[in-house]
Amino acid sequence: MARIAGVDIPKQKRGVISLTYIFGIGRSRAQEILATAKVDENKKVSEWTDDEISEVRNAVGTYTIEGELRSETQLNIKRLMDIGCYRGIRHRSGLPLRGQRTKNNSRTRKGRRKTVANKKKVTK
Repeated sequence: MARIAGVDIPKQKRGVISLTYIFGIGRSRAQEILATAKVDENKKVSEWTDDEISEVRNAVGTYTIEGELRSETQLNIKRLMDIGCYRGIRHRSGLPLRGQRTKNNSRTRKGRRKTVANKKKVTK
């Protein structure tokens, strides 16, 4: 496994695919990185030379990825929660933020069903 930006990328896969294992790098950005580093995108990672790996590392270093990107995302969410905007309130209460209905669906955001007991009828 080659180690780029603190992530072990698989050696048996093509360069474009293996770079997508890094958080913040998708297919198009991986193609950009390999073009900048002048590495053939169809070449497998195991076939890369040490010079090519260092070029890819330098090209990847210009982007915000992995831990830095994750913390930036978390800070953005925290900012929304602090200012108390609609999206921040939805984040805080664990509900979907983008206008989805919550009566029937949205189990992913709400979590497992919590059963609510019925009120007992008063007997006379």
